Amino acid sequence: MIRVVLAEDQHVIRGALVALLGLEPDLEIVAAVESGDAALAAALVHRPDIAVLDIDMPGTLDGLAAAAELRTRLPACRTLMLTGYGKPGHLKRALSAQVDGFLLKTAPPEDLVAAIRKVAGGEKVLDPSLAVTAWGLADNPLTQREIDVLRMVAGGAEATEVASGLHLSAGTVRNYLTAIVAKLNARNRTDAVRIATESGWI
Repeated sequence: MIRVVLAEDQHVIRGALVALLGLEPDLEIVAAVESGDAALAAALVHRPDIAVLDIDMPGTLDGLAAAAELRTRLPACRTLMLTGYGKPGHLKRALSAQVDGFLLKTAPPEDLVAAIRKVAGGEKVLDPSLAVTAWGLADNPLTQREIDVLRMVAGGAEATEVASGLHLSAGTVRNYLTAIVAKLNARNRTDAVRIATESGWI
C-alpha cells in the first residue's frame, strides 16, 4: 500500500483528488490538507511514502518549500509537485529542491496515478509537455531577501509594512525594490511583480 499525503488549497480540487485516488486499491490517502505547512506537519505524523503537493499554496511554506523541508526532515518521503502552470521558474525551483516528480494539473487522471506509483517506486517523473522547458531555464537573478520583499509587495504590502514584516528599515526596503526593478529590467515595482510571478520566481 502506497501511503499518500495530499496538499491542495482549493477545496473542490482537493476533494476530487481524494475521491479519484481513493478508487485505487494500492493507494491510501493518510491526510488531505490545504497548505504546505499542514503538509509538512501531517507528513511528520503519518510518515507517508509520498507527498503530492500543489506548488501555489498559502501559508509560510508553498509546495516547493514544503518539499525542500520534507527532503531534509523526512528523506524517505518522496515528493510529486502538481501545478496549474508550467512556469520555468517553478520548474527550476523544483529541480533545485530535488523533487521526484513534476506534473501539470491538466494531465489525465491516469497519468497522475501512474506518476504517484512511479515516484513512490523510486523513479523520477516530469510532465512530457515540460521537457523542452527544462532545457532553457533562466536562473532567478533575485536573492532570497529580494524574493521575500517582492512576495510581500505582490501581496499588497507597502514599503513600511514590508520593513516591519522583515525587520528592515524602510530605506533598506526601498533599496531592495530599486535593485529588484533593475535586475528584472522592469518599468516599476508592479512590473517587477508581474515579471517575477510569470517566471515562477515568487
